[in-house]
Amino acid sequence: MSLAPWQQPLLDRALAAWRAGRLGHAQLLCGPETLGKRAVAEALAARLLCEAPADQPTCGQCRACVLRAAGTHPDRWLLTFEEVPGSSPPRLRSELVVDQVRRLSETLQMTAQRGGAQVVLIDPADALNHAAANALLKTLEEPAERRYLLLLSSRPQRLPATIRSRCQRLELALPEPGVAIDWLRARGHPEGPAASALAVAGGHPALADAWLREDRLSLRAATLRDWEAVGRGRLSALAVAGSWLAEPDTAALRLHFLADAAAALARAAVGGGPAPAGLTVPADLTKLGLWFDRINQLRRQLALPLRHQLALAGLLLEWRGLLAPEENAR
Repeated sequence: MSLAPWQQPLLDRALAAWRAGRLGHAQLLCGPETLGKRAVAEALAARLLCEAPADQPTCGQCRACVLRAAGTHPDRWLLTFEEVPGSSPPRLRSELVVDQVRRLSETLQMTAQRGGAQVVLIDPADALNHAAANALLKTLEEPAERRYLLLLSSRPQRLPATIRSRCQRLELALPEPGVAIDWLRARGHPEGPAASALAVAGGHPALADAWLREDRLSLRAATLRDWEAVGRGRLSALAVAGSWLAEPDTAALRLHFLADAAAALARAAVGGGPAPAGLTVPADLTKLGLWFDRINQLRRQLALPLRHQLALAGLLLEWRGLLAPEENAR
């Protein structure tokens, strides 16, 4: 199991603590999205379940490793989103519910079937609803030898303090730009486009990799052109909203690009960096902040079965109203 260069040190620290007898029964793996928390957690789970001596790496050949690789290890569990019962077409819940935690707790009361460790991955842990978090707390308060709970979260602040306080924290941070660009080059991307994509992705190398492979930088450029054209009255907000929503697979990503550009404009207004090329910095930063919140609200609404064209058109028209009168007059 090969990890990226910014992931391996975190795994090494966790395994060093384990070999020294200092790895707690509950670990909170946190950090920005797309950095590979799940990959680190899976690699840690693999070593905890492996039957090789503790001072050796995961062997990949013992019975435990074979079962884990096949997804059939009886002492390894994943708590994640389940389908809504009776939904048609099938759809996933938006939270982790108490019944899932209760089933897990009942299972953990039994002895490990293979006589080794028991490992639970909870991903994303910040999706636990209130009742589920309370139920999990009872399990966290009753640690058992060789039982490990690995909680993954991009938003650990959403977890109750009672949960966070019972976990050791493993923090996955963004790599240095040079490390990320070397990794992107090793994946076949030329240095120039790699650097551009990394900047647009806010330093997230895996996101930059995906956007390069899917030509999302062209989509971003087109999105920002449409956005500025609506703001200056050159394009109809309703027409642009309709064209964006006609491609549902990219609509949320377009809004991500808008939110990112709005944040960059806010930073530029206070001397925190350049504005994205071709975009106008609004005069009213308070309204810009409110508009940023509206973007993210609409992003969440896209997952719901609603009519979104008028809402998106309204959002774009609000942007036009934010621009200084002299910009609208151009």
